[in-house]
Amino acid sequence: MGLMSKIFGDAGGSRKTGDYVELTAGDLAIDDVEADLQIRIANIGDKSDVIDIKDAVYDGDIVIADITRHSTQDRTMEHITDELKQVAREVNGDIVQKDDDQLILTPTGVRISRERLGR
Repeated sequence: MGLMSKIFGDAGGSRKTGDYVELTAGDLAIDDVEADLQIRIANIGDKSDVIDIKDAVYDGDIVIADITRHSTQDRTMEHITDELKQVAREVNGDIVQKDDDQLILTPTGVRISRERLGR
């Protein structure tokens, strides 16, 4: 399984923090680099997980949330999605759902292209 399929998913399987591979940028001193924007990875197991996601987006971070524990038909998931859509509207960000396993939520000034790169 490649890095992109680990991040954006393949059919089946669940992802854990240990599934992500730490990549270094050679001689770049990562600790010295100040970032205005981070991409955060989250799991949505229940409604309480939404609080951390909202805080991250309000702080200006992008969140990729794993929603594989819920069906898109799940009533809880509908409430969670509605709440996160409201956050996207409040910060003038963006939100998309990738298949049935991920939500991507962005802060102010970041839009998500609906077109895939490549073929």
